[in-house]
Amino acid sequence: MDLEELQQIIRLLKEEGLTEITVSNGDKRITVRREGDNRLLPRAAESEPGTEEQDKDANVITAPLLGTFYSRPSPEDDPFVSEGDQISPGDTLCIIDAMKVMNEIKAEFAAKIVKALVEDGDPVQYGQPLFRFERI
Repeated sequence: MDLEELQQIIRLLKEEGLTEITVSNGDKRITVRREGDNRLLPRAAESEPGTEEQDKDANVITAPLLGTFYSRPSPEDDPFVSEGDQISPGDTLCIIDAMKVMNEIKAEFAAKIVKALVEDGDPVQYGQPLFRFERI
């Protein structure tokens, strides 16, 4: 693999918001990793009519990259989190599959999951709300 090919892989990693990519050619294989910005920063939730009082302290956790949302490690397993669950920093909330790279999305703070906003297998965009939460 030459320098230009490596630069293309790094560019793809950044453009797609990936934290890791593995490329193989025959018996040669290279994995490129970068520190991902998978921090889940709170963002004020948009109020729905009639729920302003209920949601005034609510926030949302958003997708840090685009891909396919998975709420569980495999179809037969329980979801990582469910509505009403309390989460702690480091807890896995979901997986976002970006080009067959499974990115575990982890909690950055303690909170209570109020509502899951996407379904298992749904495509998600960068910044799309995934969960509504309340700080604990």
